[in-house]
Amino acid sequence: MSHQKITRIGPAHHIPRVAILIDTSTDWSRRVITGIKQYISTHEFWHLFVEPRGVEEPLEIPRGWQGEGIIARIGRLSMARSLWESRIPVVNVSAINIPDAPTFPRVNADVAGSAKSAVTYFQERGFHHFAYLGLIGLEYVARQQTAFVEAVAEAGGKCYVRGVQTHDGAQTPDWNLRIEELASWLKSLPKPVALFTWSGGREIIHACDAAGLRVPEAVAVLSGSDDFLCDLSRVPISAVQSACETIGNEAASLLHRLMNGHKPPMQPILIPPLRVVTWQSTDTVAISDLHIAKALGFIRENAAHQINVQNVAQHAGISRRLLEKKFKSILDRSPAEHIRQTQLDRAKQLLLETNLSIERIAEIAGFGSPDHMAFIFRNKFKITPLKYRHEAQGTTSVKAASTKI
Repeated sequence: MSHQKITRIGPAHHIPRVAILIDTSTDWSRRVITGIKQYISTHEFWHLFVEPRGVEEPLEIPRGWQGEGIIARIGRLSMARSLWESRIPVVNVSAINIPDAPTFPRVNADVAGSAKSAVTYFQERGFHHFAYLGLIGLEYVARQQTAFVEAVAEAGGKCYVRGVQTHDGAQTPDWNLRIEELASWLKSLPKPVALFTWSGGREIIHACDAAGLRVPEAVAVLSGSDDFLCDLSRVPISAVQSACETIGNEAASLLHRLMNGHKPPMQPILIPPLRVVTWQSTDTVAISDLHIAKALGFIRENAAHQINVQNVAQHAGISRRLLEKKFKSILDRSPAEHIRQTQLDRAKQLLLETNLSIERIAEIAGFGSPDHMAFIFRNKFKITPLKYRHEAQGTTSVKAASTKI
């Protein structure tokens, strides 16, 4: 199908009317709707019916509404039956499987694919111990859990699983979750452990604090839901980023075909995740050496204070010479190189996410002066900090929006 925008001339042409029955309260929803809009912008125009709705608010066609197509996030049996009775072409963008519900053509996130991506991500960082924190009673979370456990087994590992109750059936743990019990479970796991969860993961950070466990050195936490709330955690949480705009675009494309009389596909169209967005909760490699683990944690927490290798050695409790030897053997780089890379990573993050001046970023990242940061930056990336910001800002999704299904 051509992606050239179609211009309609004259009032006689009938413009298709399409209902978007997707809540608008989350970034996931808005990004899916953005994908729908992107499709329309390169094809024929549609009149869209869409209203602001929360996640748990009922979504339904207004009484008397007449249209040619519907794109919906179908999460309830009553909604599925109502849409089926409308006899209008429908595309479902939810991965929720509803027992006894009518079957609609579907475009949704590849839940199992996100689990496999998580295992590969952890393997690349050297982890051999895995865990999954699931949400009890949610079928799609159980599906992701099964895929994660199977992927770990295929990699020759073992996965430790725990489930927690949800808050009123929502996609978050119950607010009354006993952090002490979760902390006890985390303490019982072999270390370092790579933990994957559907939830945002903030309760895991709380439990690690209660148990005296370092994140990410002892427990690396990866969320299967790239929720902006992950940023509210004391330790920003890494997440699997869903291709929401692609889901919306593909759903619109499929609906377009259905409205033109094409047959629906036999199987759901599964959209793989974009990538894993790395934040502090997984920004490590699996290290069993206690001295190196302590050194890495000290560097991560203090790199902005212009620390030196001797400071790191003292905190790790070993001589500078032994520290350098261990770094080279385990990480294949020197402590000084790791300090510098940590500072560069912080500078890049600030350049992308903020409008702070170069002078202020150099200070926050631990370079001391903007000239020194620019010199190091050019040597490493062959580009100035300011040019890096201009080229990257506006085109790079620094913090992906929340994943739902």
